[in-house]
Amino acid sequence: MTCYEVAVAAPLFQTLTYAAPEDGGVSPIIPGVRVLVPLGGRTVTGYLLGAAGDLPDDPSVLKPILEVVDETPLFPETLIPFYRWIASYYQYPIGEVIKTALPGGLTAASRRRILLTARGKDFFGGIPPYPWAENLIVKGELTAAATRKLWRTELRRVCEKWQKEELVSIVEEVSRGAVRSRTETCIALAESREFALLTPSERKSCSILSDLLGDEKNHGVVPRRQLIEIYPGAGRALKGLAAKGVIILSERAVYRDPFGETPPGIHRAVTLTEEQQAVMDKVLPSLDSRKFNPFLLHGVTGSGKTEIYLRAAAATLGNSRSVLVLVPEIALASHLEGQFVARFGERVALLHSGLSSGERFDQWMRIVRGDADVVIGARSALFAPLRDPGLIIVDEEHESAYKQEDGFRYHGRDLAVLRASQQNSVVILGSATPSVSSFYHTETGKYRLLTLTKRIENRPLPEIEMVDLRKIPTVSGAPPLFSPQLVAALKETLAASEQSLLFLNRRGYANLMFCRSCGQSIQCPNCRVAMTVHRKRGKLLCHYCSSTRAVTRHCPLCQSDQVAGMGFGTERIEDELKKILPSARTGRLDRDTCANRRDFLAMLKAMHNNEIDVLVGTQIIAKGHHFPRVTLVGIVWADAGLGMPDFRAGERTFQLISQVGGRAGRGERPGRVIIQTHQPDHDSIRLAEKNDFHGLYQQELKLRRGLGYPPFGRLINLRIEGEREDSVIEAAQRIAQAGHDLIKQYKTGRIELLGPAPAPMAMLRGRHRWQVLLKGGDCDSLHRFCAHLVRETKIRDRLVSVSIDVDPENMM
Repeated sequence: MTCYEVAVAAPLFQTLTYAAPEDGGVSPIIPGVRVLVPLGGRTVTGYLLGAAGDLPDDPSVLKPILEVVDETPLFPETLIPFYRWIASYYQYPIGEVIKTALPGGLTAASRRRILLTARGKDFFGGIPPYPWAENLIVKGELTAAATRKLWRTELRRVCEKWQKEELVSIVEEVSRGAVRSRTETCIALAESREFALLTPSERKSCSILSDLLGDEKNHGVVPRRQLIEIYPGAGRALKGLAAKGVIILSERAVYRDPFGETPPGIHRAVTLTEEQQAVMDKVLPSLDSRKFNPFLLHGVTGSGKTEIYLRAAAATLGNSRSVLVLVPEIALASHLEGQFVARFGERVALLHSGLSSGERFDQWMRIVRGDADVVIGARSALFAPLRDPGLIIVDEEHESAYKQEDGFRYHGRDLAVLRASQQNSVVILGSATPSVSSFYHTETGKYRLLTLTKRIENRPLPEIEMVDLRKIPTVSGAPPLFSPQLVAALKETLAASEQSLLFLNRRGYANLMFCRSCGQSIQCPNCRVAMTVHRKRGKLLCHYCSSTRAVTRHCPLCQSDQVAGMGFGTERIEDELKKILPSARTGRLDRDTCANRRDFLAMLKAMHNNEIDVLVGTQIIAKGHHFPRVTLVGIVWADAGLGMPDFRAGERTFQLISQVGGRAGRGERPGRVIIQTHQPDHDSIRLAEKNDFHGLYQQELKLRRGLGYPPFGRLINLRIEGEREDSVIEAAQRIAQAGHDLIKQYKTGRIELLGPAPAPMAMLRGRHRWQVLLKGGDCDSLHRFCAHLVRETKIRDRLVSVSIDVDPENMM
C-alpha cells in the first residue's frame, strides 16, 4: 500500500500520513505538489513531502488523499529539508511555513456556512435570540467569514446545539485557490487544408493569419487576440475555419508581466577598481568550488557593491547555477531590478508583495520551469523554487525589514545563510553599515570579510557638519525645523543648480493632536497610540491599523477647544521648505506619496532628470539610490529613533544616518551632510559624524556582552495577545510562573526569564499585548526550554493567543 507524508496548511506541528487516492490517481505522486486531504471533518490543502516512513500497524485506517491538485510540483524536493529546519527552529507548523513560502491564493480549503432550516425559521419566528444571529434569522444564513469568526468563540457550541435540534444546518464547501495560470487561444494553419469552400470573412482571416505567421517572433502560432485586433470579424470566422480543418486552435500559458517601466539610473558594466578586483579574486574561486562560503561585503556607500553582485551573478550563471538576490524593501527591488535586467534580460524574475497575485504566481512558475534563473525580491523571495542556487546575495543585510513581524516570524537574512549552507552555495551579505552580529561573525570565523574602503573613482566621502539644536534660538518657544546652517546650505545648493535631500523618518504633518486643557493626545481607539495629522487629507491617521478620523479642534475627552498639532513629519517639512525656498522644485518620497511602483518610479525619474531641486523623504530615500546631482543631505532630526525601548536603537540610528548621508557626493561634485540633533554627544551620532563604524561596533559589543544580548546570547519573545486584558494578563502570568518553575527544576543558570510585562505597544489593532522574554547563551537549550514551556502551559482560552518570536528584531 502506497502512503504519503503530507504537511497540511493548518496549525499542526507534525506531518500526517495519508493513503494514495482511491481512484488510483497519479502513481507515484511527485513531492512538491498540493493535495486536498480530509482533516477533522474538513477538506484542507496539504503539501506532499514524499513517501511516508513510519506506517501504522494497520495501514487501512489511513484516510486517502482526496485529490492531487498540481501536475507540476510547486517547489523542488531539495527545499523540503529547508522547510523542516525552519519549522523546527522557529517553532512554527511546517504546513504553514510552506503556505507562507508559496505565492498567495493557492490554498484550497473547506469553508463552513450556517443555514437556517425551515424548522428553525418557525422556531425563531424571525426574532434573533442573540444580536450576532440577526443575519442568520433575517437572511437565512451566516456567511463563511462570519461563521469562521464565530467558530473561534464559545458561541460555536450554541450553533452545534441548534444543529442537533435541526434548527440550523452547518454545511461544508471546498473553496478553490484564487490564483491560476492564465492561458490564451492560439492559432496555427493545418498542414492539410482546403480554401475552396471558405466564406469571404474566412478567406480574409486566413490571409491576415498567413501574414502574421510570416513574422518569426510568432514561432508558427498567432494569438487569437492579435488577429482580432487587426480584423474583428475574425472572431466568428475562426469557428468555421476550425470546423473545416483549416486552422488548429490551442491554449498556451501567458505570463502577466510585472516589470513595466524600467527604473532610471541604470549603469552599464564598468572597469573594476583595484579593491573591487581584489574582492572578485576572493569570490570567484568560491563560486567554482560548489561549497558553502559565506562572505560579508563591507563597502562604504558608493564603493560599487552592486557591480560586485552583477559580476558574481554572471560567473554563477556561467557555471550553470542560479542566482537569488534579496533586498529589504520593494523600493530597492526596483533599483536592483533595473541593474540586473539590463545585464541578464529575460532570465530575471521578480518576487515581492508589490506584485498582484497573478503576477507573482506567473513569476513563480517561470522559476519552477527553469525559464528564469535570476530571482530578485524582498524577504519572501528567499523561498524561490530554484533547484540549484549557486549564489545568494543579501543587499543591505543590516536592515530589520528582513524580519517578518507577524504570523511566521522568520528572518530572511539568516535563512539565506541557512539555504546557502544546505545547497552548497556562496552567500554575500552586503552593507555599508553591517549589523553588529554579522560583523562579529567575521571575527569568529563564521563569515569571511570583504572590504571596499573607497568610493568609485576615489570620490571623497561627504563632509559632515553637526548642528546642536539646543543652541539654535527658538521661535515662539519652539525650535525651528531648519537651522540657519541648513537653510544657508539649501540656498547655496539651489543657486549652484545642484540637488538636495532632506531626511526625516516620520510621515505626516504633525505627530499628534494635543489638548492643552487636559494634557491628553487624541489616540487611536484600536492601538492606544497618538494619531498622526495628515493635513492634505484632512485626517488623523493611525500608522499601525490605518484607522482615521477627522481633524478636530475640540478634545474628545474634555471638549476643550485648546487642541493643537504638535511635532512634525515629512509633510510639514515639505510645506515649510516651500516657504524658505519658494522658487525650488520640491518632491516628497514616503508611503503617502508613493503607495505604488508607478508613483515611486515617477519620482525617481524626476530626480534623475533634474526636475526636482529638493527631495524630502523617510528612510525610503536612505538606501541604494544613486543621485549623481545630490550634493547636500540634511538630516532634520537625527534623534528620532534613540528613544525607542530597544537595545538596537543606537545601532539603527548610526546605520540610518550613515546610509542617508551616503547619498551625497556620488557624482562628480563633492557632497555635504548636515546633521541636526539635540544629542550631539550621543555615541551613535558622534560616531556617525566621523563615519566610524568600527568605533560603533566596539561600543555596542561592550554594552551587549555584559547584558547577554546578541551576538553573545539568544532571545525568544513570547507575546500574549487577546481582546480581554484580564485574560491576557492571567495567561502571561501563568507562562511566566511556569517558566520560573522550570528554571528551578532544571537548575540551569544559562536561561533567564524577563517579565511578564506589557509590550511597549500595549494595545494594537484592538488586542491587548503582554510579553515574556527568554534569554540564554546556548541556542539549543533555549529552544528546548521554550518548547517545553509553551507545551506545559498551553492556553485554553480561545480569546488569547501566544506567538513565539525567535531572534526578535522589534521589541515593540
